[in-house]
Amino acid sequence: MEKSTVYFTDFRCPVGTSQLDKLKKLCVAAGIKDIDMDGKFVAIKMHFGELGNMAFLRPNYARVVADLCKEQGGMPFLTDCNTLYPGSRKNALEHLDCANLNGFNTITTGCQIIIGDGVRGTDEVEVPVVNGEYCKTALIGHAIMDADIFISLSHFKGHEATGFGGALKNIGMGCGSRAGKMQQHASGKPAIHEDVCRGCRRCAKECGSDAITYVNKKAVIDYDKCKGCGRCIGACSYDAVYNPNSSANELLDRKMAEYAQAVCHGRPHFHIALVQDISPNCDCHGENDAPILPDIGMFASFDPVALDQACADACLKATPIANSQLGEHLAEPGWHCHHDHFKDSNPNIEWKATLDQAEKIGLGIREYDLKIIK
Repeated sequence: MEKSTVYFTDFRCPVGTSQLDKLKKLCVAAGIKDIDMDGKFVAIKMHFGELGNMAFLRPNYARVVADLCKEQGGMPFLTDCNTLYPGSRKNALEHLDCANLNGFNTITTGCQIIIGDGVRGTDEVEVPVVNGEYCKTALIGHAIMDADIFISLSHFKGHEATGFGGALKNIGMGCGSRAGKMQQHASGKPAIHEDVCRGCRRCAKECGSDAITYVNKKAVIDYDKCKGCGRCIGACSYDAVYNPNSSANELLDRKMAEYAQAVCHGRPHFHIALVQDISPNCDCHGENDAPILPDIGMFASFDPVALDQACADACLKATPIANSQLGEHLAEPGWHCHHDHFKDSNPNIEWKATLDQAEKIGLGIREYDLKIIK
């Protein structure tokens, strides 16, 4: 099979140029202008960052991509789906407030922002997974599937559950509706923090399975009726409903790859990853620990699998930063070194399964040629 091409540029900027100039040049070299965008909706999927986190991509980068789309006659919008866990992005109103507070708005990005799965995280489309082994269909945010063209703009960093968060995680987990996220997280079912529950009955009203009743003014879930859709999580304003089944294992990685296939299949797609501020954990955290590796550069490709592989390879070749989670682990007496920066940072992960499954089902290939753009 022919190798995919991945384009790369570092963060060095001579006087008179900027990283934004380099990002535009990278995207053009990688072929973004080969996509027919004239009069078409373009979904640009990215992460707006949790409140308190400072490692997420700046909105300036999104502006570069949006402007390129508009130059080609496209109608771009930035998008992400609501979160499964409690936080500042669990419904569309809070999500948009969070995005705005983190600097994402129509002025800074040059385009609209649409939360892909609607107000409560329930506006979804059931999409077939071509060659799917673990998920025959995927529940994807409706607005994302309405787009004619899909672009992922990812912050490549470490991740406590999947080893790293790159294009495939940004697409697969990020585009899943709340029920889609539940399906990926081992098809778990929600639970109740009784000490937080106020007995307001909002979760019961939202439940489509009549699975929630109340005992002593506290919500109780009938698991024989519960379908694990997660709608109750979005309904609760007090974070009393949560998902206890999140698992950092190979099954999660493989389901996530299959969800990415569902999002990309059958329409033009293009992928960009910035490997900088490489925090050990996801931007979904309300904080970010010190980076585990130095900033590396920007990557772009039509193949998200090759893109993630190239980013991972570059990280594995980098020198760990001593004053970081990774550096401290490696310095511990008797530490069993995995010779894998992601696994030495978060030992319980199996990141290679994501790339393996994505390649197996035909989303892309892991072998690539790297072209350097100055």
